[in-house]
Parts: sequence; structure tokens; C-alpha cells
Amino acid sequence: MHKLCRTLNRLRLHTPRDRSLAFNRVFSATQSTKTGQQQPAAESGGPKEKIVIPARIERSPTDILMALSATVGYDPTAPHYKYHDDPYLIPTSNANKKTFALAQEAGRKAAHWIRQENAKLFQHQEADPPIQAFVPTMVYTEESQVETTDLQKLIDSVEVKDAILVYNLLKKNGIEVGDALKQQMLELLCFYNHEDTLPEQFIEERWFRQGTVGRERQRKTWKDFELAEEIFHGLGEKRSEHYCALIRGMARYFQVEKAWALYQETVEKGIELDTNTFNSLLHIASFLKESYHKRWDLVCEVLTAMKQQGLRPNLGTLNGTLQTITTIGGYNHPRTYALKTLAEFKKLGIEPSLATWYYMLVIFCRERGPVSHVLHDIMNEVEGKAFTIQDPKDTFFFVTAMDVCRNHLHDKELAKRINQLLHHGENYNLIGDSYKESIYYRHYFTLLATTEPLESFLETYHLLVPNVYIPEPSVMEDILKSVEMNTAIEHVPLLWSHMVQFDHTGRENLVNLLLHIMVTNQPVAGEPKHADLVQRFSHIGWDLYSRMEERAAAPRATTTGLSGPILGDILLLCVRAGDYEKAVGIFTKLSKEQNSIIGEPRFDGLREFVDLCIANRTPSVAIQCLQYCSENGYSESAEMGRHIFSSFALDQNQVAKIKSLVGAEAVKPLNETKSQ
Repeated sequence: MHKLCRTLNRLRLHTPRDRSLAFNRVFSATQSTKTGQQQPAAESGGPKEKIVIPARIERSPTDILMALSATVGYDPTAPHYKYHDDPYLIPTSNANKKTFALAQEAGRKAAHWIRQENAKLFQHQEADPPIQAFVPTMVYTEESQVETTDLQKLIDSVEVKDAILVYNLLKKNGIEVGDALKQQMLELLCFYNHEDTLPEQFIEERWFRQGTVGRERQRKTWKDFELAEEIFHGLGEKRSEHYCALIRGMARYFQVEKAWALYQETVEKGIELDTNTFNSLLHIASFLKESYHKRWDLVCEVLTAMKQQGLRPNLGTLNGTLQTITTIGGYNHPRTYALKTLAEFKKLGIEPSLATWYYMLVIFCRERGPVSHVLHDIMNEVEGKAFTIQDPKDTFFFVTAMDVCRNHLHDKELAKRINQLLHHGENYNLIGDSYKESIYYRHYFTLLATTEPLESFLETYHLLVPNVYIPEPSVMEDILKSVEMNTAIEHVPLLWSHMVQFDHTGRENLVNLLLHIMVTNQPVAGEPKHADLVQRFSHIGWDLYSRMEERAAAPRATTTGLSGPILGDILLLCVRAGDYEKAVGIFTKLSKEQNSIIGEPRFDGLREFVDLCIANRTPSVAIQCLQYCSENGYSESAEMGRHIFSSFALDQNQVAKIKSLVGAEAVKPLNETKSQ
């Protein structure tokens, strides 16, 4: 067999027909040689070879990719594969991440639109057998000639709008639609509420859209009196599956009154429902009853009806019950109901999912409620396990658990255990949408920044920023406060570079805090970690000054420009670095625009600026600084005037200027002043 393969490889035959013919020739020649010219292996005394063909193992299309990925491992410091592998094209802010990902997907959508609008130009075969996704979709109009097979294809491909059009055309043309196909159509309409869903291939739009849709208030969105209700009421004999589809659809889109009325109708007619339909009623129990006690009574009523029909509860029943309990006020009753429910379902052998534990956290760890350590018990139960999604609310567990660690328990060790569980196996698939992922890391970083030693926290910071997580301004503020508390000013240049990348330079609270750290914590001479920090602080200050000036000068600028305290701190940083030209530029802005600049700079910066003028032998600039201090009412102006007078050889005009600004006492000789 190996010789046969090598022979075919040497022939380099490319078409399937050529390879098949060559294989038959070589195989026939091999068989004839074995039967006619060679002695069998058994007669020659050698071992008889037996070819065993292994059973075929079913593989998914991505199994090979997953195997290759497992050999490399996960690298959190590398950018996501969806971004171009180019340093200039990798987004470094939350806004850019979203823009880049959606822009790339918009290109794909544009290509789909062009292919669909110009279907006649794309008649060539992309693959054999043809791939359905590469084929332009069928366009249906009011004049289209359709059959029931067209409706079946549209239902299978989940094209809701076209399915509605084709169904109406079939009805208009008098073509009978079978009961089974009607049921499929009813289920399609109820599940999607008569709207086309976003195609599976547009992952990014789905990812970012979930973060927006999930935060919307739950409200009725069911389309009343549309085709779904028309099909249902047009049925001659309504069976259980018809009621199940419509009740679940109405409950899904919060048409709770009609859903409950249909359920009551089934009770009166003795029609049995399935478990998932009862689960949908449990999810809307809080909308049906106002009183907390009545909600629990309704849950018990639904569960009793399930028992009478001989239905076995499932995970959806457990989670539906717990969801209703989360809407019950108080502390004792919800906890009691939740523990009883969990115990009963445990007896039934129903394994909780992450959504179950999410509901338990909501019930036990309420804001303004007593502190509960239920999360420790939950982690003891789930730690080290790999989960798959079984309930839509499974994606709420990790973000809620991290929120509990930060705001309810303030427990960093428990937070680390949760983070370890998130990265165990394929559990990261349950992080949720982009919004939940951002909130999760916001809680995690804030907790670590306020409880961990700075160096330990920075290890986590460097591992996840910026490719996995971009710190929000509130998180960056906590990080800067930690740097200030630990006097770790050697990290300031790196944090400033990240603030530039993350578009935080326009945040006045962050800018003020950063300048405060640099101004109040002077680098220690001779300290290896503080080498060149004076110059680097000066560059940061000037970079900040340039950026804010550019932002203020931009068309339709919303900022009012630099304030006096910010300019004073930047001036002080430039003076400490001995950068006379930049210091003069900043002071000139202060002096010329003092009527429009809000606030006043600190006097320390102005005094050190005068010292720099003395070192550079520029008395005229020093006197301008004195004039600025005098006009703005600094009490130290007279002292500054004496300092300038004693440090320069001034001419009569300059002496007169100082005298007019701060009085004659400032220009008296030092010995005369002492004698007086």
C-alpha cells in the first residue's frame, strides 16, 4: 500500500479521474503479481500481513484548527486574531476595538450585498459540491410562482420575511399547506416574532448588539394580530403543539396577558402542554402578579399543574422558578424559597447550571442587604469544572460573581478563584457579550488595584492590557491612586503612554491626578529607578499641553482649554527639567490669556520659573512673572520682587518697574533693609 501511494505521488496526477484510473491500473498489476508470480507469504514462511482499516471518527470542521491551537496555547499579550497583525492597525481603545471589528464586518456585508444585487454576474461555481453560502439567495416578489417546497426551504434557512411572503402567496394562489408545514411556520414566527434575525456569520455585530439589547428594559414586543395568531386561529383542530408554540412565543416577547389566557384555555379544554411551555410561564410569573406572595403562589400553581400532567421538570424549570424568586422583595422569604427550590430539584437529580448560581447570587447578595458568603459555597461546588451554555442567563454568572467579590465581599482571593474558573477549559465562552466582558474586568481590576501590592497588580495589568481589556477612566483613576499611595512614580511614564493610547487625555480628573503625582513626588537623585524621570516628566507635561491645545483649537471643540492649575503644574515640570524655552512658552500663555484661563497656577511653579530665569540671565521675563503675580494678588509677590532685585544687575527702568509692582521695600539694598 505504501508503494502504491508513492507511485501515485510520483505520477503527480491532478484530476480525480486520472488518479482513479492510475489507482486501478497499479492495483490490478499488484494483484496479478501477487497471484501469478509471487509465492504467498504463508507458503514462504513469513508472517501474513493483515490490513485493518480503523473505524471512521466523526470530526467537526474545526477539529484540526483546535488541535493546532492546543499545541500553541493561549497568549493574552497577543492581539485578537480578528485585528490585522500590524502595530499601526491594532486598536488600543474600547471605541477603536468596536469600530475596527464592525468596519471589517461591514466590508463583508457590502460584499454580500453586491453579490445579491448583481446575482447574474456570479454564475461560476466556487466549489464542487456547491456551498450554499456562496450562492445568491432567491428573491421573491408578489408575482413569484411558488410551491410548498419553497416555503420549506425558507423555514429551514430561517428567512422569516420571505417565508411570510411565500406563505401569503401560497394562500392567495389556493395552494394547500400541510399541517406539519403550518406547525413549522407557526414555530418560526413565534420564535423570531415575525422579524429576520441577524445571520450567524456576522459575529461582531451580534457580539456588540447583545451588549445593547441585553440592557434594554423588558417590555412587550410581541406583534399582536400578525400571521402567527392568524395561523393559530385558522386551525380547525388546535392540538397541544399549536398552543405550546404560541404560548412560548408570547411569553418570550412579554405578551403575558394573552399567554396566560391561552394557558387557561388549555386547562379548560384538558389539553396537555410540554415542560418548556410551563417553563416559559414561570419566567413571566412576576409580570402576572403584583404581590410577592401571589407570585410564589402562581409558581406553585404552575409546578402543581406540571405534576398533574406527569411532566418531569428540567433545568429550565429550576431556573424559571429562581428567576421569579429574584423579583420577590425582602431578605428572608426569597432565601427560604430559593433554598427549598434548590433542595427539591437536587432530589430530582437536576444539575444546576451557571444561570442557577447567578440567580442564587442575585437573591442572597442584594445591595443594602446583609452580607452573604454564599459565593464561597458556590465556588466550592463549581471550581475546576468545565461548563457549556445551557441557559441564556449562564453568561451572567461571571460578571455578577466578580461584582459580588468587589462590592459585596471585597475579597480578592475569591476574585482570583473566579478568574481561574473563567479561564478553565472552554469556560471563557460564557463571559457573555462585549459589555459584560468589560464590566467583569472593571470589577476585577478595581478590586486588585485597591487591595493587591502594586507590583503584584501590575503583573496582571501587563498581562491583560491592552489586548484583552482596556481600563475605563474610573479604573485608571484607581491605578493612579495606587501609584501615588505607593510613591511608585517610575510607573508614571508607562501609564501616561497608555492614557494616550486609550484616549484618556481629555479626562480632566485623570490629568489633574497625574500632574499631582508628578509635581508632589520629585524623583530622588541617585535612585536607579528614578533615572531620567525629571526629563520624562517634563516631556509628559509638554505632550499633555500640546494635546489639550490641539483639542481646544479643533473645530466644534467642546473643551474650554487648559485651566490655570494645570498650566502651573506643567510649567513646574518644565522648570525642574531646566527646559527654559518650553517654560517660557507656557508662562507666555498664562500671562497673555489670564483673563480667559480659569483658575490660578500654584505659586511654587512661578517661583521656580523665576529661578530658572535667573539662571538663564533674563531679567525681563522674571519681571513679567512678577507682574503676573502682582496682578493676580499673590501674597508672596513682594518676596519675589526682592529676590529678583538681589539676583540681577538691573537698570533704572527695571528697578522702577519692580517698585511700581510691589513697592519700594523690594528694591532696597539688603543691608539697609536689615538695619531698618
